[in-house]
Amino acid sequence: MLRLLEREELAVGELASALQLPQSTMSRHLKALFEAGIVTKRAEGTAAFYRLSRDAIAPDARAAWDLLRGSLSHDAAAMDDERRMAEVVAARNPDPKGFFGRVGGDWSGLRKGLFGDHFSAEALLALIPAQWTVADLGCGTGEVAAEIAPFVSKVVAIDREPAMIDAARKRLREHANVEVRKGDLDEIPSRGAEFDACVLSLVLHHVREPAKVLASARKSLKKQGVVIVIDMAEHARSEYRATMGHEHLGFSRAALAGVAADAGLRLDVYRALRPAIDGKGPGLFVARLGR
Repeated sequence: MLRLLEREELAVGELASALQLPQSTMSRHLKALFEAGIVTKRAEGTAAFYRLSRDAIAPDARAAWDLLRGSLSHDAAAMDDERRMAEVVAARNPDPKGFFGRVGGDWSGLRKGLFGDHFSAEALLALIPAQWTVADLGCGTGEVAAEIAPFVSKVVAIDREPAMIDAARKRLREHANVEVRKGDLDEIPSRGAEFDACVLSLVLHHVREPAKVLASARKSLKKQGVVIVIDMAEHARSEYRATMGHEHLGFSRAALAGVAADAGLRLDVYRALRPAIDGKGPGLFVARLGR
């Protein structure tokens, strides 16, 4: 909370969204921090905005804060919080200054109201070369394959679970250029160097030995082929191992680069994705691996 409040003045609801915690929890802690003189409060209409003012707190508390802040400088969860805060702040509407100022400030909201919030990503799929054959590895119910299929020559959706295969076939039956195959990801059922790209969307953290899967994907790629990985950034939610069968608590850039190297691939791109303000999970990244 204090890391965010040192960087930005935030309302209770904004802080709750950034930290993925109940608003009642935020209110309780902010009350204690305010009464202790650690944060300041400013009223604006019916809202109250809080901020950490380092110079306003007592010297002993200031020294303690400097030590604590330093210990969190490379914390993955703290980085996730900061990215969500940036989205919360960006979603604010500025004070209107006439019609064009109001429209300009709220253009994202107007556009979403008119057209939804998925059209940009879907339209940008048209940048994929139309002649490509793409593998959706660990396809699940076929959501990624369905999104890619209209833009490429062929999609091969692969999963090992019979229930997922059945669900994918139902979802993808309207796409004549999609083939669903059953197979393990560490021995991908492919016809040699068959694919221009392999996509692993929220799959790799479930795999005990991700380097084996990436090595198998590498063998299935054409000479200039790429592997696209969408997954969780490194996080500390260890309960996911028991509740959702996660083998890995996300991947940092360095960790993924190491796994890729073990598989004979190089990490060309690793980029954090913009977090959803109302999302409850860890931050996501997209990575591109080349042969």
